[in-house]
Amino acid sequence: MTSGPDPISVMILDREYRVTCTPEERSSLLEAASILDNQMRQIRSSGRLMALERIAVLAALNLTDEKLKADKLGIERQQINDRVRLLADRVENALNS
Repeated sequence: MTSGPDPISVMILDREYRVTCTPEERSSLLEAASILDNQMRQIRSSGRLMALERIAVLAALNLTDEKLKADKLGIERQQINDRVRLLADRVENALNS
């Protein structure tokens, strides 16, 4: 049984944000906030003064780029796995003929 949403506080770049989520989503939300906080801190520590909004946009772009690359890699792996299975089936059929 799932419980209703509860407010949770996350700290991102020394600012507190209250977000509502279900208990089942809590750990992934905390992990996402931690990843975002780390990404934003890396950008801020690059030495250039930037507004929080600019840091957030750059972090979002970086994380989205990483996700797209991971998605593409996953698709390519699946295509390779499918091709290997097809070739293995052909070899097996040839050996059984």
